[in-house]
Amino acid sequence: MITNPTPQRTLRGHRPQRPSQHTAATSSYAAHLATHLTDRDRWLVRMLHEHRVLTTHQITEMAWPSPRAANIRLRRLYEWRVIDRFQPFVTYGSAPMHYVLDVTGATLLAREQGLEPREVGYRHDRALGIAYSLHLAHTVGTNGFFSSLVAHSRRADASGHLTTWWSECRCTRHFGDIVRPDAYGIWQDENCHAALEWFLEFDFGTERPERVARKLTGYAKLATTTGITTPVLLWMPTANRETHVRHALTTALADLDDPSLVPLATSSADLHYPANVCWQPLDVRRPTSRRLRLTELPIAWPHLPPLDPTHSLDPNPSNGLPPAPPVPPPASPRRARR
Repeated sequence: MITNPTPQRTLRGHRPQRPSQHTAATSSYAAHLATHLTDRDRWLVRMLHEHRVLTTHQITEMAWPSPRAANIRLRRLYEWRVIDRFQPFVTYGSAPMHYVLDVTGATLLAREQGLEPREVGYRHDRALGIAYSLHLAHTVGTNGFFSSLVAHSRRADASGHLTTWWSECRCTRHFGDIVRPDAYGIWQDENCHAALEWFLEFDFGTERPERVARKLTGYAKLATTTGITTPVLLWMPTANRETHVRHALTTALADLDDPSLVPLATSSADLHYPANVCWQPLDVRRPTSRRLRLTELPIAWPHLPPLDPTHSLDPNPSNGLPPAPPVPPPASPRRARR
C-alpha cells in the first residue's frame, strides 16, 4: 500500500517565468525589450522568421562560440518571449531543442519594417505548429545543410562564404507555379572572386528515384521561361541512394530537349560536409566520376556565364516581407589574452 505518493508538482521540471502572450505582443513591451537585444539577437529573429525552425546545434555553429554561450542566451530570449522552443520525441536518447519565433520577436521584426505583426504573416500557433508537422525532419535537415556551410565559412582557413540562403517558402513565392526547390543559395569564393548559385533538392529517400527525376522538367521550364540557367544540387542520405537516383536522373536528363538547361550535381551525407570534395556533376554527354568542391562546380558547366557576386533574384521583396537575412560574417580571431 502506498501511503506517501509523489506529488504531481515534483514530476515536472522548472519552467521559467514568461510574460503572457497578450503582454508580449504589446508595443510598450517590445520597445522596452529592444534596448536589451544585440545585433546577433535580431539576426536570429530574422533567421527564424525566414527558415521557421532551427536547432540549438545549428544556431551555435552559425553564430555562437560555444554551446554553453548559446544556451545561456537562448534561454534569456526564451524568457523574454522573443523565441519559443520545443523538443521532439525520439525513440532513443533525446532530441536537441528546436527554436521558433515567438510573439515578441515577431512584433519587433514587424516594427522594424514599419508594419503590423499580422502583415509579416506571423501567427504563434502556426509557428509552433511545425512541432507536429510531417515535414519537420525535412525542414531541419535542409536548414542543417546550410548551417554547416555557414559553420565552414567561419573557419580561419575558409576560402569562401555563403552570401544568400532562401527558404522553401521564399522559393515557392517566386517559382512555385513552375518548380518548388527546397532552398536557394549563393556561395562566394574569396580566392578567385567567383560565385555559384544553386537550387537545393534535399532528398530523404522517401520518394521513388523516378519521381525525383521528374522534377527536372520543371527546372528546364523555369530556365526557358526566365532565360536564367541555375544549377541544381541534390543531397542524398546515403551513397547507395545517390547511385539509384543518379541512374533515374540520367534517363530524365537525356529526355530533355536541351539537357544544358539543368546543370546537375549530386552528393550524399556519407561524404560529410557539403563544402568538401563531394559533388559529382551529371552530364549525359560527358560522364565523369570525379568529385569536386562546391567552389569548383562551375568548372563542370563552362556554358554558364560568370555570376555577379552582387546578383540577387529578389531586389525588391514583395508582400511586405523583410528581405532574406544575410548569414553572419566569418568570425574574426580573438585576441590572445595577456
